[in-house]
Amino acid sequence: MIDIRLDEDQQLILETVTAFAHEKIRPAAREADETSTVPAELVAQAWELGLIQASIPEEFGGQGRSDAVTGTVVAEAMADGDLAIALHALSPRLVIDPVLHLGSQEQKREVLPRYCGNKFVPGSAAVMEPRWNFSVSSLETTARKQGKEWVVDGRKCYVPNATESPWIVVYARDEAGVVGAFLVAQGTPGLEVGDREKNMGMRALETYEIQLTDCRIPLSARLGADAMTMLRRGRVAQSAMAVGVAKASLDYAIGYAKEREAFGKKIAQKQAIAFMLAEMAIEVDASRLLNWEAAWKLDKNDPGVREVALAHRYAADAVMSVTDNGIQVLGGHGFIRDHPVELWARNARGFAIVEGIASL
Repeated sequence: MIDIRLDEDQQLILETVTAFAHEKIRPAAREADETSTVPAELVAQAWELGLIQASIPEEFGGQGRSDAVTGTVVAEAMADGDLAIALHALSPRLVIDPVLHLGSQEQKREVLPRYCGNKFVPGSAAVMEPRWNFSVSSLETTARKQGKEWVVDGRKCYVPNATESPWIVVYARDEAGVVGAFLVAQGTPGLEVGDREKNMGMRALETYEIQLTDCRIPLSARLGADAMTMLRRGRVAQSAMAVGVAKASLDYAIGYAKEREAFGKKIAQKQAIAFMLAEMAIEVDASRLLNWEAAWKLDKNDPGVREVALAHRYAADAVMSVTDNGIQVLGGHGFIRDHPVELWARNARGFAIVEGIASL
């Protein structure tokens, strides 16, 4: 029997993050999108909430709460404010989570305390590859043993914070065909970061293409054996953020429909609009339930392969449908930048494309 009820701490976290997202992140979202920049002061405020540090065990300077359900609650609430800002503010999890779940004690002692300081430290992961038939289960980026080193070769795209993160967690296939996660330190010879990518959505999030050519790292840089577990956790995080974006569009559309008049009555009273809003609400709630079920499975040490796949696929489709309907509800106003629904629709498109930009 699945039991997904938030405890008192989780409920407090939800209320705190939701308030921060609506009062601080949402007002900054438009300028961040237009300037392609995440405000540093806003990231600092998010850091002060302790959302990242909370997931790190106390022995390494954190607070020791790393359950997946709490992670989804935070991810959804932050994305309800703005997706790009949320991805940047939560990017340390891209490094913390693989180290926490797959790393050795030595790796944890080296990496985790770095993310418990007073200042924000970005994280990064390299999963996607710039090819039409990309699949996480058949990566072309390779890592082969040579003496006391791993030699990593490959090309990656949509790598967030590739110039700022102290480490990039690179996902590559070893000689046995197993997908592994490798800690590549900033400045490692053979790691070349290209120009910043210019994306349709999530414009404030810095993403890059990177090239790894004869990139040599110590044998100790590998995290665990099979990294597919981390990629599933990432999909749950992205599903939660998709719910957040969809919820933002739904709430805005409801508010607009209740205020906008046409032919002497509020458009929310029009059957076509009311039905559309109802369908949007169904998609948001269904996506959230699938997402929470997948997170609950992970917290029970169940791989949750089926549940994660369903949550990921459904949320990616639902957020596209909901944000498109958000534009429809606003009519012509939905197509102009005076309203945020067009921004949410552009951001929503990325969920069906991008992999590995979030984690729990």
